Amino acid sequence: MTREVFISHVEREQEALRGFLLALCCGKKDDADDLAQDALVKAYLSLAGYQNKGKFRSWLFKIAYNTFLNHKASCRTMESIDEARSLIGGPAADSSFEHQDLYLALRTLPPKERSAITLFYLNGYSIKEIAAITDASQDAVKQQLSRGRDKLKARLQL
Repeated sequence: MTREVFISHVEREQEALRGFLLALCCGKKDDADDLAQDALVKAYLSLAGYQNKGKFRSWLFKIAYNTFLNHKASCRTMESIDEARSLIGGPAADSSFEHQDLYLALRTLPPKERSAITLFYLNGYSIKEIAAITDASQDAVKQQLSRGRDKLKARLQL
């Protein structure tokens, strides 16, 4: 893949990538932007590993997911929405985001459940695609989605 083709793909996928990472980082825009930049640099440096098999977006999201996992301490899991809300003060989260309670609830999920929920519901990936991105079995993804949904439902009192 040439540099120009890579840039074209990135321009097409950049908004979705940032949205995915923003959800994983629970609304912390600065963290999501940093991770997106790291993921794009890693993707560019790994172009030789991309063999035009499958979707570019899935390949890029897999790199972003692994980048997130390597930096997950910056978005540690909270026990409750109230605990997460106590950390939101000032620039820590994207205050203009209209679904802030969802970000707070996502912050209470373990990273694997948060990733599965985000990929499935916010990015529209299938269970098979999520399994490929996260290096998990399809059964594990189904379990993460089920647990994540149950926890979100309880925390958001839906």
